[in-house]
Amino acid sequence: MVGQRETHVSDLKKAKVRELAGLMRSKTVMVISVKSLPSAQFQDIKKKLRGKARVQVVKKSLVDFALEHCGIKELHELVPYVDDSTAILFSDHDAFEISGILADEKSPAKAKAGQIAPCDIEVKAGPTGLLPGPDISALSAVGLAPKVESGKIAIMKDKVIVKEGDEISEKHASIMAKLNIIPFEVGVEPVAAFDNDEKKVYVDIKIDKAWALDELIESCGRGLAFAVEMGIVNSESLDFILSRARVDGIVIDGIVGDGKSSNADSEKGNKENGKNENNEQDNKDAKDGDEKDE
Repeated sequence: MVGQRETHVSDLKKAKVRELAGLMRSKTVMVISVKSLPSAQFQDIKKKLRGKARVQVVKKSLVDFALEHCGIKELHELVPYVDDSTAILFSDHDAFEISGILADEKSPAKAKAGQIAPCDIEVKAGPTGLLPGPDISALSAVGLAPKVESGKIAIMKDKVIVKEGDEISEKHASIMAKLNIIPFEVGVEPVAAFDNDEKKVYVDIKIDKAWALDELIESCGRGLAFAVEMGIVNSESLDFILSRARVDGIVIDGIVGDGKSSNADSEKGNKENGKNENNEQDNKDAKDGDEKDE
């Protein structure tokens, strides 16, 4: 019985390896991290990926064996990225498209002791919902300046309690929970992906749509400013170029107008000087005539 059971399990493993090896001929083979991901959320993500991707959670040893025997030598580069907290995703869609879908399926998560801060975690000055008591000491222990105001604890000044890249301690995690500071997002994280068309492994393919949108807006702004400066006319730059031309025209008119005014004044002055000189000559001629008559 024992021998038969061992043989049966071995056959199941062989069948699973064959199944994985076949799936590894998909366009995209992606190693994903499911560490700390609640089971319910994981199942929900798998449902949303239905029709686009298939996810397999199997032991590292089986994945490694399938990668070694799938017949695609470039896939061996994925082996170092597989561990006991990863799963394998297979899809005929582009890896970056799948990564974008995964980025939309994240949920806020509270900090836990031992995690690494993804950014500077700051407590802003202002009132809290905490009542006076032991929490005053707990807040002070992480470098905050608490004070009782209107029967509640208030924070007197902004303070970064954990810097980006630092490990979160138990006391910091506790304070963040009390103040409802939620610095993490939980979801399926892409670790590395193999593109069967390109025969290439891509690492660090996490998609941050908010950051990408900000970068795109900033780049478009710089490009538009450059186009206006260089006089490159298109549907986006035309209004700005015309507006700038109008302003330049007003400035030029002002300069030219000042020049005309100055010339007119100069001509007027010359005419008046000419008149004065003529009058002086007439007076002189008249005087000379009077002298002759005498």
